[in-house]
Amino acid sequence: MARSDMSDLEWEFIKSLLPNKTRGQKRVDDRRVINGIFYVLRTGIPWADLPTDNGL
Repeated sequence: MARSDMSDLEWEFIKSLLPNKTRGQKRVDDRRVINGIFYVLRTGIPWADLPTDNGL
């Protein structure tokens, strides 16, 4: 787990707030996307420069 990744406890809290119905395309891994968003916010890098292990 990277320093910027959420803990399991944090993820369980956030996961309960996300929609769980899938419509249209299959959903991507929400935890991975949110960890990527936090990484971008923390470092200030553009979304396009996000390392592939954190982003989409």
